[in-house]
Amino acid sequence: MRSTTTLMKNWQFTGPDGNTTTVDLPHTWNNIDGQDGGNDYWRGSCTYRIHFAAPAFDPAAQQVWLQFEGVGDSAKISLNGTEVTSHDGGFSTFRADITALLQADNELTVVADNSKNDTVYPQKADFTFYGGIYRTVSLLVVSRDHIALDYYGGPGVQITPTVNGSSAEIRVESKVNGGGSVEVAILDAEGREVLTGSGMDTTLTLDRPHLWDGVRDPYLYTCVVRLMKDGQAVDEVRQRFGVRSFSVDPKQGFFLNGRPYPLHGVSRHQDRKGLGNAITREMHDEDMQLIKELGANTIRLAHYQHDQYFYDLCDEAGMVVWAEIPYISEHMPNGRENTISQMKELIVQNYNHACIVCWGVSNEITISTKDNRDMRDNHHVLNDLCHEMDKTRLTTLACYAMCGPFNPVAHITDLVSWNLYLGWYVPGLFLNDLWMDFFHLCYPNRALGFSEYGAEGMPNLHSSHPRRGDHTEEYQAIYHEYMLRCFDRHKWLWATHVWNMYDFAADARDQGGEPGMNHKGLVTFDRKTKKDSFYIYKAWWSDEPFVHICSKRYADRTENEIEVKVYSNQKNVTLYVDGEKLAEQEGEHIFKFRVKLNGETKVQAVAGDSIDDAVFRKVDAPNPDYKLTKKKSTSANWV
Repeated sequence: MRSTTTLMKNWQFTGPDGNTTTVDLPHTWNNIDGQDGGNDYWRGSCTYRIHFAAPAFDPAAQQVWLQFEGVGDSAKISLNGTEVTSHDGGFSTFRADITALLQADNELTVVADNSKNDTVYPQKADFTFYGGIYRTVSLLVVSRDHIALDYYGGPGVQITPTVNGSSAEIRVESKVNGGGSVEVAILDAEGREVLTGSGMDTTLTLDRPHLWDGVRDPYLYTCVVRLMKDGQAVDEVRQRFGVRSFSVDPKQGFFLNGRPYPLHGVSRHQDRKGLGNAITREMHDEDMQLIKELGANTIRLAHYQHDQYFYDLCDEAGMVVWAEIPYISEHMPNGRENTISQMKELIVQNYNHACIVCWGVSNEITISTKDNRDMRDNHHVLNDLCHEMDKTRLTTLACYAMCGPFNPVAHITDLVSWNLYLGWYVPGLFLNDLWMDFFHLCYPNRALGFSEYGAEGMPNLHSSHPRRGDHTEEYQAIYHEYMLRCFDRHKWLWATHVWNMYDFAADARDQGGEPGMNHKGLVTFDRKTKKDSFYIYKAWWSDEPFVHICSKRYADRTENEIEVKVYSNQKNVTLYVDGEKLAEQEGEHIFKFRVKLNGETKVQAVAGDSIDDAVFRKVDAPNPDYKLTKKKSTSANWV
């Protein structure tokens, strides 16, 4: 049976300066210079080396495979001086059989490369392309007869559940290297065996299946596939899956298991402050907990394949997922092959995840593309490839503002969504309503979503008179208040995804806020601060009782009287000032009170059992930390 050993400690890393140091994985060399602005972070080749002893195995009966779960962005792998594989694409799993090259002591060399080129995506986008080995490296010992490890980095097992009335057909397809027979077992969530079968392509009938039903009930089965020889199991793969059906109606939105299920959620970038993409499982867990607290039920995992562990978390949490490849901002004719290989890996490696409902073909591809005919042809190829490889899911793409409703690119995939920042990059929040209504009028049978929308907000920038472009926490909150009401007026949208759940690094940014950063997150880059905008979504989406006083970080005020805004998902909020009841309001989501300031004023909001406190101070001059930046973001391509 299989065994796994990780190679995560004591790598010798030769970096951009030519010096060699000892590092542990996960690791990137752009964790600082890729987050400080200037668009000058180092891109090129760096080398990692490690010595390891050969794992215990029987060469006559077993093989040893080397597995990488993410190397940014291209990799060349050598063992004991012999190249064993190469890989283009920084976000997916790849493997190599190293059995024949193993010695008692081995030197593994990895050349990771995030150089600029015109063949490997991404090359142009509003985020940092970190170089390095930033996910797990493993040695896998398997039988020479085994469930395939050489098929696009996937598990070798593909599970297709199809709901059919009160039962479900579970098709299990297995790929095998070598010989043997395949046995299949389906286990329920408690580990009890509920179905068995045999064969490399078998379909089992599950009566009265327990459905995977989103955040309400994300029930998961486990499929166990065993490879048998001479009556003994020589290899085994376990894959979780969910039984569910879904559909999209352009006039009624998203349906899950035959019932309306409005999709409202966020987009996520995986990087962190001071770490880049080199993050831990505990950090993935924290990301998911914050998204769950918000009350989201869908995540757009942008703009690349995320860690398998995070897709697992989405399965467990019941998040509906849009998964996509980094075919973004510019079509590169020499990169067509790479878009296809990355899409194949995305689908094969993630096919069994119940959470995924659509494959994203591209993002804002018309921004700077010159060869539009070649670009459109590549989109048709990718769209057809998705449908050929996966007949159960839909395809989608994200257009940007300057890609109008009549652009043929917007009509290739099954679904379409737009990245629109009306009310941020251009004035007029009302334009969002007009845009949605116009598209729906022109294309009433075309499902439309909002894949990105947002405004920059920094917890140290504040104003009593917030305005578009000022990067204050207050304007960001006003923007999102409007968008939530706007989406309530357009319930037929198939999905909405906030840009972004977290601030993230974009080293090309030098204007507005903090250089090198995109501050559209509802939570700061280090995940330490939930902005006021986080709480307006929690008020709208979450059932967990809470109350939140806005602008608490804007404590020093020059006004004699201020407006205190409170967010809550409770129907009744009472405000106390210096221990005395000021007022009680009934309403929904947003509550506003006028409070007079005289020196230091203590404010407390109470909603049911939920309490929040704040202190505001009357001062002659505002705290200098609250001064607005004079720089403004002006590029409509920055998202």
